[in-house]
Amino acid sequence: MITAACGSSSTSTGTATVPSSLTVDSFDVNFTAMGTLKDLHAAGSGLVGVILPDTTSSVRYVNFDAPYLKKAFEAAGYSDSEFKIDNAQGNDATELAQAQADITNGAKVLVMDPLDSTVGTQIQAAAAAKGVKVISYDRATFTGTNTYYVSFNNVNVGKLIGQGFKDCVAAWNVQNAKVFTLNGGEDTDPNAIDFAKGYNSVVWGDEVPQETVGKTANGLTLVGDQVAPGWDNTKGQNIFQQQYTAHPEINATIEANDGLANAVITVLKANHVAANKIPTVGQDATLQGIENVLQGYQCGSVYKAVYLEAQAAVALATILRAGLTPPSALVNGTTSPASGKPGNTQPALLLTPLWVDKSKVASTVIKDNFVDKNALCTAVGASVCTAAGIA
Repeated sequence: MITAACGSSSTSTGTATVPSSLTVDSFDVNFTAMGTLKDLHAAGSGLVGVILPDTTSSVRYVNFDAPYLKKAFEAAGYSDSEFKIDNAQGNDATELAQAQADITNGAKVLVMDPLDSTVGTQIQAAAAAKGVKVISYDRATFTGTNTYYVSFNNVNVGKLIGQGFKDCVAAWNVQNAKVFTLNGGEDTDPNAIDFAKGYNSVVWGDEVPQETVGKTANGLTLVGDQVAPGWDNTKGQNIFQQQYTAHPEINATIEANDGLANAVITVLKANHVAANKIPTVGQDATLQGIENVLQGYQCGSVYKAVYLEAQAAVALATILRAGLTPPSALVNGTTSPASGKPGNTQPALLLTPLWVDKSKVASTVIKDNFVDKNALCTAVGASVCTAAGIA
């Protein structure tokens, strides 16, 4: 649930000023905006601690978030002793301990990607007790009064998945579509709920986290709708294997990210399903996901340029570290917990996602060096890359 942010607050003190040009659209592949934050960085003090959640739910945290965050800090003038980037390795106790260690070591701001709402709330409370501000990175935390959220517009991510799925069903000429949906970790991640609301609203006309089996719309029939607990790809694969065995009529699928799409594709390949026959969809534009897109096993993926998210988090952290309130041109929205869930509305910096199908790979993830061209073309073959306009 996202609405426009209202009002604006002070963006300067006697010693520091937020650049007037800084908005949610300021960030680019060259990290240009980071250089404008050097005076603001110099006016602040203390550590910025970053805690990423794991190395398994998505390869992005190792391959992209950590190096892009480091690059953004350094471009904004931070020395190595002024920021720290850790990974909780999928363990709540580790994530909490890392946050507590950062607070003990003088952190003024914590940037955390919580594994779940429980540890997110624990970290927020520990930070609040010491006057440390919190940025919930990529996954929201709905507690506290000094908590900000940096991510992409997650309902819109889901809508792109849903529209990409519908377009692909038509393009691949899927007749009498029997659909199975494999949702992300709605048990731990509030973002997964927003993704599902987005694609369910486009495909079925209902903005709900899970749709009723048997639902029909747009010539589609829903055979099954299940959650892969904790975004676990292995569990997701097992779920789909069981469903495909029980319902061999499934001929179209919706997945919440590339990892789950690949889990489904693994089952389909084992059952000798050819390319361009049963649609899958996803997000994160991973190397594996884009391989599947170019080879015709996945319709497309939502590209959320992590270099934008990393810069946005560092910019916001730098403003908070200097004791300032971020302007509404930067914090451009809010995020709220799902209906019936505890928590309160939090200010949010929401970036714009993009849908990438085969025709857009070259102009997006390859152009931005988000996906390694050599690794991709080695995996799929030079002729496949050439056909997609990748030289």
